[in-house]
Amino acid sequence: MLLRLALGVLPFVGSALAQAAAQFTDPDNGITFWGITDAAHQVTYGYVFPPLATSGAQSTEYIGTIVSPIDNKWSGYALSGSMISSLLVAAWPNNGKIVFTTRYATTNVLPDVYTGPVITTLSTGTYVNSTHWKWVFRCQNCTTWTGGSIDVNSQSSVPAWCSSTIAVDNPADPGTSMVQHTDFGFYFFPFAEAHVTASVYNNWASGGTGGGTTVSTTKSSTTTSAQPTGTATPVDYIVVGSGPGGIITADRLSQAGKSVLLLERGGPSTAQTGGTYQPAWLKGTNFTKFDVPGLFESMFTDSNEFWWCKDITVFAGCLVGGGGAVNGALYWLPADQDFSTSAGWPQEWTNHQPYTAALKARLPPTDAPSTDGKRYLEQVSDVVGQLLNPQGFRNVTINNSPNDKDHIYGYSAYDFLKGKRAGPVATYLQTSLPRKNFQLKLNTYVWNVIRNGSTITGVQTNDTGVPGGIYPLKPGGRVILSAGTFGSARILFRSGIGPTDMINLVKGDPVAGPLLPPQSQWINLPVGYNVSDNPSINLVFTHPSVNNYDNWANVMTPGPPAADASQYIASQSGIMAQASPRLNFWQALGATDGVTRWLQGTARPGAASWNTTYAFNQTQMFTITAYLSTGIKSRGRIGINAALNALPLVNPWLVDPADKSSLVAGLKSIVSSMPAVPNMVMITPDNKTTIDAYVNAYDPSTMNSNHWVGSNIIGPAGKAVVDVNTKVYNTNNLFVVDASIVPTLPFGNPHGLVMSVAEQAAAKILALAGGN
Repeated sequence: MLLRLALGVLPFVGSALAQAAAQFTDPDNGITFWGITDAAHQVTYGYVFPPLATSGAQSTEYIGTIVSPIDNKWSGYALSGSMISSLLVAAWPNNGKIVFTTRYATTNVLPDVYTGPVITTLSTGTYVNSTHWKWVFRCQNCTTWTGGSIDVNSQSSVPAWCSSTIAVDNPADPGTSMVQHTDFGFYFFPFAEAHVTASVYNNWASGGTGGGTTVSTTKSSTTTSAQPTGTATPVDYIVVGSGPGGIITADRLSQAGKSVLLLERGGPSTAQTGGTYQPAWLKGTNFTKFDVPGLFESMFTDSNEFWWCKDITVFAGCLVGGGGAVNGALYWLPADQDFSTSAGWPQEWTNHQPYTAALKARLPPTDAPSTDGKRYLEQVSDVVGQLLNPQGFRNVTINNSPNDKDHIYGYSAYDFLKGKRAGPVATYLQTSLPRKNFQLKLNTYVWNVIRNGSTITGVQTNDTGVPGGIYPLKPGGRVILSAGTFGSARILFRSGIGPTDMINLVKGDPVAGPLLPPQSQWINLPVGYNVSDNPSINLVFTHPSVNNYDNWANVMTPGPPAADASQYIASQSGIMAQASPRLNFWQALGATDGVTRWLQGTARPGAASWNTTYAFNQTQMFTITAYLSTGIKSRGRIGINAALNALPLVNPWLVDPADKSSLVAGLKSIVSSMPAVPNMVMITPDNKTTIDAYVNAYDPSTMNSNHWVGSNIIGPAGKAVVDVNTKVYNTNNLFVVDASIVPTLPFGNPHGLVMSVAEQAAAKILALAGGN
C-alpha cells in the first residue's frame, strides 16, 4: 500500500501504537485518567468521561490532562486521530499559566481557531514549574464538531498526540501562528472503559478532589461456551477474509465444485459489492469512493474512515476487497526471484509462472488506466525520467519483463479495469457470486477457529443469527485464514496457536479466554515473528513544470476541478482514473555485508509533509518515496495487547545496519544527477541537512509502508507456521493464504505477488488428500 503521511496529525499509524492507554491516578487531585506517557518526549496525555447514557445522546464532554517537560514548547492532541476535519487541542506555558487553543482544518494548512468547545482550566493539579507544566481541564462540547466526532463507547479508538520543540509565535495569544509539530504519534484508547459515575465526574469537573475509579462497559460480543454446537449449514471450506488472497482462493475452490463460505468482517466497498459511500460530486452516479482511483489519497484524510480495521494499529482494510479496496493498487507481476529458495520459498513453490499467468489472464495490469488510453498529470514522470537517465536507467514497460529490476523505470502499473478500481473484487469475486456452492457473508467477524485437538470443526463469529455464532465444517472440511498479516495471526492466537505469551493474553480476556482450547492442546508456533515491511523514506522536490493537483486535498470535498469530475463521470477517463503514483523505478544496491538489496522508487505529484528553509511554490511539489525491498535482513514481531488489538511489538525497519547503509546509498544515488535537471530543487531534506542526517532523524514509525509479510511464514517444521501446502503445523485442516505466509519481501509492492500466491495455494490445497 502506498501510504500518505501527514503534514499535521493525520491517521498514520506506526510504531507508536505499541502503546495502549492504561489507567493512572493524578497524585495532585485523585482523578483517575486513562492515557499514556509518550516514550519519545515523556509527555502524559489522559482523559476521563462522564457515564455512558443508557438512552439518547451521549455527553459531549470530558476531563483531560497534559503533563509535559518544559523542553516541549507546546503539546496537543486529536482524539479522533486525524488532523483533517478534527477538533485539535494544544497548550503551552506562558508566564506561569497555561495558554490553550482549539483548532480545526479541512486541508493540510495551519488549522484555524475553532469556536464551540468550552474549556475550563481546573486549579486542582494545574501548575508550571522549572522543569514541567501540567494542565488539568474540563472540555465541554468537545466530542463532536463540524464534520466529525469520537465514539465514546468505542473499545479500540486511535487518538493522536503531537508536540513541538519550537515555540509558538506569540505565547500569550491563543490564536497565535505556530509551526507544524516536530513529532507526533498514535496509541490505542478504549474510550468505553474511561467512564466514571455521574457523582464522581461532577465532583472532579467542578474542581473537587478525591478518589474514584473508572467503570467499564461490557464488551460487545456474544457470550458462548468454549465448544458450543452450532446448527448452521456445514460447508467444505470456510475462507476468512475477503482480501485479494481470500477472494482468489474462494473463487478457485468454488470453481472446483466445493461448497465455500467466504466471511468478511466489514461491509461492501465498490458499487458492484453493494457499496454506496460517495462524495457529493458523485451523487446521482453509481460510483463509490472505492470505485474511483483518483480518490486514493483521500483514504487517509476522510473524517469518516469506516473502512479501516479499528483494532489493528496499522492500516488494514476491513471491507470487501480488504487492503485491495483502499490501497494505491500498484500491481507488479512477480519476478522469478520473488519465489526463489533464496527468498525463503520451498522448492515446490519456485515454479510460479503458471499461476502468475493465470492471474494475469484474469486481471491484466495496466499503466494507462484512463479509458481513453491517455496518460494525465505526467509531468512528474518526465522530470524523474530526466533525473534517472544520466544514471544509466532505462525506460521500460515494467510488467513486460518482471525479472528486469535493475536501473529501470516506467509508468506506474495498476490492477484497475475500465477506469475503475478492480482487483479480485471486479474479477474473481464476480465469477464466484453466481455459483450455488458459494456464499459471501458480510459484517461477520471471525474470532477464532473451533478446535478438537488438531482438527478444526468450524469458526466462532460475532453472528447472533446462528446458534452460538458458529459456522461449522462438513467432515473433512477445511478452514483457510486470509485475514492478512495481522488478522490471521490474531485468529491463530485466539485459537490457541502461537507463542505462549500471546495465548496467555487471550486467556486473560473475559470473552476470548473461555473460547480457547485446553492448555494441553495449545500449539506453540512462531506466529508473529519473522515479519518484514519495506522501510521507506520520502524525498520532496519542486519543479516549475509540475502540477501537484492541489496536493490531492480537494478530490473528496469539495471535489476535483469541475472539468475533471465531469470527464470521469462521463467516461471514467482523465486524472481521476488513476491513483496518485505516476512513475516507478528499481536499482540494485551493494551493501557492506555483501548481500545485494534492491531499491524501489515511487514518484507522485504532491507531498505529504515537508521541512525546509527554502521559499518554494507549493503547487510545484512532488515526492519520490524510496523503499528498500528484496534482500533486506531486518525483521520484527507483531502480536496483540491485553485488549487483543493487533499491533507491532518489535519494529522491522532498518534493524540491520547494512539495510540502513544501503538505503542511504540509494537515496544519495537518486539525487546524484539533480544538476542535470534544470530548476529541480530538493526541499526535504534541503541544503541545510545531509542525507545521512535526514535518515538518522527520520521517525521510524513513518517508515511504515504497510507491506507487512511473514507473520505466518511458510517453511520447514520447527521454523515456520505453515508447511509447503500452507497448512498450519500440527493441525489437520487449517490453512493460511495471505501475505502473512510470504517469507521475504518481493521486489515491489506485494499486491501482485500475494494474488499469485493465492492461485498456487488454492491448487495445492485442492490437490491434498484427506479433505473434501
